Amino acid sequence: MLLSIIAQALDPIGRVMGLDGVILLGFILGFPANEIVIPIILMAYLSTGELSDYASLEGLKTILVDNGWTATTALCTCVFSMFHFPCSTTLLTIIKETKSLKWSALSVLLPLAVGTILCIIINVIF
Repeated sequence: MLLSIIAQALDPIGRVMGLDGVILLGFILGFPANEIVIPIILMAYLSTGELSDYASLEGLKTILVDNGWTATTALCTCVFSMFHFPCSTTLLTIIKETKSLKWSALSVLLPLAVGTILCIIINVIF
């Protein structure tokens, strides 16, 4: 329930970026390890109480399409996954190596800004 409330609050921002609130929440909750972003998104989508088979590509496609994914959503998700903040381990390494909160903040904010802007541009064009 709490995840649903947070996802709904993030939804307007996500829609501008060609995503949705669940996808943005997946990226936020995936901060400890980027490889858990897609499983978090799928778990949030499947919280309906029904079991779905997503072991196959067709099952995965069904889940995503049923939750409003389009080609633009998929493209924006791919772009944002390439250009977003680093995971926590990487960020801690940056802090340790640079001994600078300024460079650490820049390593989070710069790719996040680039990814956000690219997603907005893609969403407007497509």
